[in-house]
Amino acid sequence: MFQLVQTASAEQIIKKSRFLATAVPIASEEEAKAAIAAYGHADASHNCWAWRLGAAYRFSDDGEPSGTAGKPILAAIDGQSLDKAMVIVTRWFGGVLLGSGGLVRAYGGTAAACLRAAELVEMKPSVEGRFHLDFSDLALVKAKLRAFSDIEILEEHFDATGADILARITEADIEAVSSLVADLTSGRSEVSFDPPLAGRD
Repeated sequence: MFQLVQTASAEQIIKKSRFLATAVPIASEEEAKAAIAAYGHADASHNCWAWRLGAAYRFSDDGEPSGTAGKPILAAIDGQSLDKAMVIVTRWFGGVLLGSGGLVRAYGGTAAACLRAAELVEMKPSVEGRFHLDFSDLALVKAKLRAFSDIEILEEHFDATGADILARITEADIEAVSSLVADLTSGRSEVSFDPPLAGRD
């Protein structure tokens, strides 16, 4: 699976109608709703869209004939093996009717052209790891973790003795990160995973 690095757009003129596709990375349904509000155009004839978040998806024809806009946009997203993505295709009607087949090609084609030009990154399988670091270990461990390009620190909560860290760790880095944390803290800290990994407590 892949995901968008950043927002991208593409435009086509098809039989005098203007089609503008905007692809947006999203992490939740709330972000999808915000994207519709941000990238929809009030002066347009239609703002059709689709999004996928894992197994969940939604699409809208926004007044176009049923099945001619939202589904083709979703097909373009799935055709690029994209997750956590939304595409909005805005149409300004130019006075020439396209017919159902023409609309499917126009909406799906504009969405696909946008996604082909967008910068994508491969999504690597990952888990969430949680560990506590004493203040004396915090700077060194965090500095060493930066060597792993795919680790993302999601949360950092401080208490009287140090910090609780929640990090997203790719499956390929699990053993290396677990060893690093244990070694650098002389066993004072170890990484626990959610969900727990097979063969671990």
